[in-house]
Amino acid sequence: MSRLNDPDEPRIYLLPNLMTAGNLACGFFAVLTIFKGIMVATTPEGYVFESAQPYYKQAILLIFASCIFDLLDGRLARFGGQESPFGREFDSLADVISFGMAPSMLMAKAVLLPLDEDLKFEGFGWGLACIYVLCGAVRLARFNCLAAAPKRPNASTDFRGLPIPMAAGFISSLTYLVIYFNDTDRNLGAWKYVLAGAMLGLSWLMVSSIRYPSFKKVGWRTRATPLVIVVAAVVVIITVRFHYIMPAVLFTAYLLYGLVIRPFLPPQIQREIEAEDDGDDEPGGVTGS
Repeated sequence: MSRLNDPDEPRIYLLPNLMTAGNLACGFFAVLTIFKGIMVATTPEGYVFESAQPYYKQAILLIFASCIFDLLDGRLARFGGQESPFGREFDSLADVISFGMAPSMLMAKAVLLPLDEDLKFEGFGWGLACIYVLCGAVRLARFNCLAAAPKRPNASTDFRGLPIPMAAGFISSLTYLVIYFNDTDRNLGAWKYVLAGAMLGLSWLMVSSIRYPSFKKVGWRTRATPLVIVVAAVVVIITVRFHYIMPAVLFTAYLLYGLVIRPFLPPQIQREIEAEDDGDDEPGGVTGS
């Protein structure tokens, strides 16, 4: 009997899972690029950050590419009605690499390593990175458990805790910005403390119960006013033009929206911003963020 007709064989849809594979591949090459940067920067005289900087920038761009693939796999699955448990699990495994391992390695070597010297505590940076990976994995496991649970009628589609792609995008975009403005400064000044604190804060947000919008109802058939289209186009143009700054602005806006702004918005305005209606609570699909 064909494996495709085997009732125990999971459904594996081509296009959504191909996007997830792209996510995983970008994360894998980001890790390899970080390793290459470490090797190039390690000399008999010590660690030369200037030599590693181009590799770290390339790794950050690969993490951004993973974010795009992660966005596309869920959209394609929902658009084609191809959500599946296999896709959800595959997506979570890819996310651990792309949004857990890659950003934590980047931070540990590009930013947090000087803290070991300042605090006279060897391994402090790696410890922070490990906490981030652990919280990200716990967040993904909780997501999958909630997605597999029986769905309640009229339940929220919100994410419970900060999605790990957004955590990775925020810390990577902030690192991208800091490296840009500290072109050859290995120490990075006070920024290394800011980024270390941000990494701890993101770790907590991922395992918290703070609700973040999923924007899963925003799709190909979502209606928009001419003003919204113009604003969105302007944001895209500005993002391309100021690519060092805008990713940090956009990821920060999402983080602050769920953490600070959203709880105080009237329900009607909140629904209009998020284009949400009634649905299932964190429904199962290929997106496991």
